[in-house]
Amino acid sequence: MAGKMQAAEKRLRTPIISTAELAERLSREDCLVADCRFELSDPGAGRAAWQAGHIPGAVHVDLERDHSAPVTPTTGRHPLPAPDDFAETLSRIGMSEGTDVVCYDAGNGAFAARLWWMLRWVGHESVAVLDGGFAAWVAEGRPVSRDPPAPRARSRFTARPRPEMVVDAPGVAAALARGEALVDVRGAERFTGATEPIDAVAGHVPGALNLPFADNLGADGRFRAPAELAALWRERTGSQPGRAPICMCGSGVTACQGLLALEAAGIAGGRLYAGSWSEWIRDPARGVARGGS
Repeated sequence: MAGKMQAAEKRLRTPIISTAELAERLSREDCLVADCRFELSDPGAGRAAWQAGHIPGAVHVDLERDHSAPVTPTTGRHPLPAPDDFAETLSRIGMSEGTDVVCYDAGNGAFAARLWWMLRWVGHESVAVLDGGFAAWVAEGRPVSRDPPAPRARSRFTARPRPEMVVDAPGVAAALARGEALVDVRGAERFTGATEPIDAVAGHVPGALNLPFADNLGADGRFRAPAELAALWRERTGSQPGRAPICMCGSGVTACQGLLALEAAGIAGGRLYAGSWSEWIRDPARGVARGGS
């Protein structure tokens, strides 16, 4: 009984973890640290950054290789892989149902949150994102390594998919018709269509609201306090407990940072439009709006 209680106590209980908390867990065999650094403009930059220096023991998990399925003519830029394929990736890096996972990226949580969300999507709850990411870790003078992580025993992770966490394009249209909130977390200039540096069409889904994911962070690059996040989402989108929105972005990546902020704010039940804007515009019959904020 005592062993079970100790095991329960060590599981990750909050979606965001501090650098001090990670430092305490770093030596535990059942803690897997995932370096999720990535740059949309340079897909090789994340792994190069990991090779140049990472949190000791961290394994690099790549957005396009490990978090995404191949792009097709009807998908967005980063479609979700099949749950069983993702489970195979997790097994390959030595993860099991008993593993605690801490994800980090360069700092804003956007790429780390994608892995956080995907792990929960396949049924794994003991996962958190490092607040402030690698930038905060380094700023505090904490150890950095260039060594590859020690090999972990290959385990078998079995996916337990939660399809209710995902919405497709028809589901988005139906939700908007019911009066549900759709929140686009891209920057205001992309949401309004003033500029579009990545996708072929500028603008947003008609009826969507805008709350840029960067607004979830304070001036120090860390997430705002839970009460601040709750107030921010309530005032800007009407979100509150029992009224969680659907989140989207350009390709279903930074939207997960919005879902992470909602979870930290105590607003559970948010869903991801996984295809997001880059999928929405694949069908010219779908509406496009411009302007607003």
